[in-house]
Amino acid sequence: MTDFQGTGTADTAGGDTAGRAAADADLKDGEEAGARAPAGERTPEEPPRHAGLGPLGWLRWGWRQLTTMRTALILLFLVALGTVPGSILPQRGQAPEEVAAYLEEHTTLGPWLDRLSMFDVFAAPWFAAIYILLFVSLAGCVIPRAGQHYRAMRARPPAAPRNLGRLPQSASFETDAPPEDVLAEARTVLRGRRFRVDVADGAASAEKGYLGETGNLVFHLALLALLFALGVGNLFGYQGNVLLTEGKTFAHSLSLYDQFTPGRVFDAEDLPPFTLTLDDFKAEYLTEGEKRGQATDFNAAIRYRPAPDAAERSYDLRINHPLNVGGTKVYLLGHGYAPEFTVRDAEGEVAFRDAVPFLEMGQRNLTSEGVVKVPDAQPEQLAFYGILWPTAMASEDGEQIVSGFPAPLRPVVTITAFKGDIGLDDGTPQSVYRLEGVGETLHPVKDGQKLLEPGETFEIPGGGSITFEGLKEYVTVSVNRDPGRIPALIAAILAVLGVATSFMVRRRRVWVRASAAEGGRTVVEVGGLTLGNPTAEFDEIVAALRGPGDEPESGGSEGEGPEAERPEAEGSGDGPENGGPQDDGSESNGSGNGGPADDGPGEHGPDADRESGPATESKE
Repeated sequence: MTDFQGTGTADTAGGDTAGRAAADADLKDGEEAGARAPAGERTPEEPPRHAGLGPLGWLRWGWRQLTTMRTALILLFLVALGTVPGSILPQRGQAPEEVAAYLEEHTTLGPWLDRLSMFDVFAAPWFAAIYILLFVSLAGCVIPRAGQHYRAMRARPPAAPRNLGRLPQSASFETDAPPEDVLAEARTVLRGRRFRVDVADGAASAEKGYLGETGNLVFHLALLALLFALGVGNLFGYQGNVLLTEGKTFAHSLSLYDQFTPGRVFDAEDLPPFTLTLDDFKAEYLTEGEKRGQATDFNAAIRYRPAPDAAERSYDLRINHPLNVGGTKVYLLGHGYAPEFTVRDAEGEVAFRDAVPFLEMGQRNLTSEGVVKVPDAQPEQLAFYGILWPTAMASEDGEQIVSGFPAPLRPVVTITAFKGDIGLDDGTPQSVYRLEGVGETLHPVKDGQKLLEPGETFEIPGGGSITFEGLKEYVTVSVNRDPGRIPALIAAILAVLGVATSFMVRRRRVWVRASAAEGGRTVVEVGGLTLGNPTAEFDEIVAALRGPGDEPESGGSEGEGPEAERPEAEGSGDGPENGGPQDDGSESNGSGNGGPADDGPGEHGPDADRESGPATESKE
């Protein structure tokens, strides 16, 4: 529509203009009338349809939900809950024979638990999914938060609120010094207490205590690093157990392990080629008192070679003193006895000569049991079941033999002989600590029991003999490689330091405003805000600003002075402790807009428009 300026030069033009204006007015009145028409007479308009989030919107929503601290805590709880079956049910990686026995005993429940990977929890897909989601959730929550915290540390302290008397800690006094000198003194005092100070618009703003939030972030980042280190260890590490008898050598090979648990990406070619030889094992026990027989020290004298062409070295392997070799740690787990036997068959040939490890039956005096299998005996295979008493003595009722002490003071072995088919010829694997087929293919020998001391021989009825040559000791060692062990230890230490720092250091803010008063004096207002309970540091700052010659006139700490006596200071709801603005520890208050005890937009005056910039002082 053209806008004409001036008063008009002709009646015609004026008439046309007037007519056109009238027509426009009628049209406008008609539109307004139509807009005011009853609903039944208006043309119905279709309501706007919601466009929906769309695929990208749903992904953004899912990411925001995943990276909340609430979701991270839920996932952490699920990880802890998922480890419960791993500690209750037998696991294939540690005890496959117990898993098989459990499945045989529980024919209905066992297969369902197996389908849910309850016998291999830490390798289950559902456990890996929870673990990965927890890692992603923590990363998406903590890393952006660390960036925000860094920017808040570099920003200017928040501008002073208009009414400093409504803060939890406040004070005011008058002085003869000009406002510029008061602010300069405030800057010096606050900087001396390691505050970050910014002076502008007749007020000094200072804050410190970001180290507490830094500790909180260090704790969460360390937790993230700990999860990562544990994952690396489970992927690339391995653990195996070996039983080693005195005089025997263990070459680091996968086939020589008694039990082995590999990582997910383990490669047998990564095994370092070291060897271990057990020369001697000694255990010390208490000989008197109520704890007689309790072990006090274990020492395994070993020799090892880090590589086939390396020089042989000696080491005393003890509890909590592992051996570092080839990037692995060798731990001493336990010990026991291995009686040494020589078995001759019915033809008089030596069919077996070796030390056989016996497993402990009693926790106190090392009464042990074991089996000897002689598949090469002719014409029939031989087998023996034995019980060892390291220090044999009669029981109190005199009816049986017991071990009176765990050390081998008087070793005695009871032997029970069997003949028949041991069951090794068909290739079926068997436990070296059990006799299979007793009463079916393997039968006990009549009068085939004998009590033997070292050096004694038992002549088996029907042919053959067994000699108890002596007693050796064995140790069980664990060979462990965990590349995430050291990073996990460092992360755990940082987590403890971070959470301790977050509890010890609190955010503190102080504002000092100096304004001219009547009579040439200067009114000084001081306000303080601490995340948590007020501290005595504020009173020390006020005393330093007031000086030794000035007496307090009004204000003071919380609960003192006329400001604290006003009902609105306690119950008005505007203060930080009554639902009003306060420092909640978030970085959003660090920009100077809407800081603590802010009365709303425009209450700061010039300070509210001040932009954030680089910090003027170094952070604590």
